Amino acid sequence: MLCLTETLLLLLLSSLVASPALSDTVYQSCDTSGNYTTNSTFQSNLFTLLPSLSSNGSASGFYTNTVGTVPDKIYGLVLCRGDTNATACHNCLDVARQDVIQICSNNKGGLVWYDPCYLRYSNQNFLSSTDNSNAPILYNTQNVSDPDKFNKLLVDLMNKIAQFASYNTSRRFATGEANFTVSNPKIYGLTQCTPDLSGDQCHRCLQAAFNAISGLPYSQGLRVLGVRCNFRYELYPFYEGKSMVLLSASSPQSNGTNTTTTPTVEEEGKKNNTGIILAISIPLVIAVLIISTICFCFWKRRRLSKKNPSLTESEEITDVESILFDLSMLRDATANFSDENKLGEGGFGAVYKGLLHDGREIAVKRLSRGSGQGIGELKNELVLVAKLQHRNLVRLLGVCLEEQEKILVYEYVPNRSLDTILFDSVKRKELDWERRYKIINGIARGLLYLHEDSQLKIIHRDLKASNILLDEDMNPKISDFGLARLFGGDQIGGTTSRVVGTL
Repeated sequence: MLCLTETLLLLLLSSLVASPALSDTVYQSCDTSGNYTTNSTFQSNLFTLLPSLSSNGSASGFYTNTVGTVPDKIYGLVLCRGDTNATACHNCLDVARQDVIQICSNNKGGLVWYDPCYLRYSNQNFLSSTDNSNAPILYNTQNVSDPDKFNKLLVDLMNKIAQFASYNTSRRFATGEANFTVSNPKIYGLTQCTPDLSGDQCHRCLQAAFNAISGLPYSQGLRVLGVRCNFRYELYPFYEGKSMVLLSASSPQSNGTNTTTTPTVEEEGKKNNTGIILAISIPLVIAVLIISTICFCFWKRRRLSKKNPSLTESEEITDVESILFDLSMLRDATANFSDENKLGEGGFGAVYKGLLHDGREIAVKRLSRGSGQGIGELKNELVLVAKLQHRNLVRLLGVCLEEQEKILVYEYVPNRSLDTILFDSVKRKELDWERRYKIINGIARGLLYLHEDSQLKIIHRDLKASNILLDEDMNPKISDFGLARLFGGDQIGGTTSRVVGTL
């Protein structure tokens, strides 16, 4: 049996091996916004902020926080790479909070970046912006052979994993690989955004990051270290686990792909490429969610059956346990469903705005117990929306079925529904022809996807202005699939037996 001294030595050695050291920083930078004095209020706030970033960020891999009031207010953010396990994330963030104090001694802002994680704090409010400009660029000085072929393949690969990341609602993270040549057999790529960005914001951020490397030589490896989004490619595997996207050198270039020296994300309207990405990404993401939460789900099912004896075995929603939310978490996020957070109320119940502990904004649809939407229609909406991913469809994040509650959790869409603008004599003036055309076009793209391009053929059956939500850029998103109807893959028509939808 090991003596106490030997045990402590082993623990110390293991912690040193598992954690990055000060010399392991990929990049470090200190803001020029000013210095703070020792024992000042700013220093006290900083020493409160950094441990909170480390401890809370370790739990989910991402966390933002603010401490204090102006002029001593501090903003902080941490992010672990999407393939990093909880232990490695914790070790990295713990070292980061200590290193940044040494690197940026008495400085009011600092950034330390390691392979598994990064940490940033500042007295400037960078959390309120999605700006990713002036991100550091690191690249290998060795050029590649056959640069034209390399560039075309790299563009296609980075396009696909960038779109994968924007559709990956839980992590905004993706990896991929492509076959190149015999001498350089593989290109490996990685993209990641902070999870509080919407899919559209992540997409635009990565596109801007790609554009930032215009004019650089065809390097054997490169990374852009943006705080809001980052990407990297190498000629060797540098991430954990299997690649999420696989691309062969013979893969045809997708329509609209830019094959210049700058990798760019494909335009939103290229439905063929979107179909490919969806076909690859959705099963993979669902598989990861199921595997990673199987133990939790087993416990949750038993708890649910005890709390909801009225649900028979045949009525259990067995396809969506991986996206269950705790009722207590949703109560905290919505201030116990307070009227101040109510966004509106429809035929099936009220919708509330919520804020999760990781900083994400959500829309919580609390179905009224006396509403017409029963467990069958709820299951229909969950199964449908969970399988559908498109920029013009509202994204389902999860569900809560506790204490007789039936609650759906969606991405928060800031500009509410179309009817709140269209039928308001003042607000309707915001809808000039250009915006109306953009909204019409987006709705049409969403319907085209539902009717023809998705793996399922779906007829919404309750499309109306109040079921069209508008994001921060006035892009439309179709919502409410409780009355949707599935059709067979080769079916082009059908007969309904009852009238549904809004009278």
